[in-house]
Amino acid sequence: MKKLFSLLFVAGALSIMSCGPSAEEAAKMEAEAKAKMDSLFNAASTAVTTDVAPDTAATAPDTAAAAH
Repeated sequence: MKKLFSLLFVAGALSIMSCGPSAEEAAKMEAEAKAKMDSLFNAASTAVTTDVAPDTAATAPDTAAAAH
């Protein structure tokens, strides 16, 4: 009976361990996540740059005209 329970325990443990993603799948998921984060970062960076640049250009001539 002890051998039977040991065998069932080992079989159960191995079946639980086999449920996770393989190393190849984990690397693929990590690469996809990195690509999404890079895309979001680039979009946010572009949005901030386009919002800041026109404001700076618009205020620069005003300050130059006020100085003269």
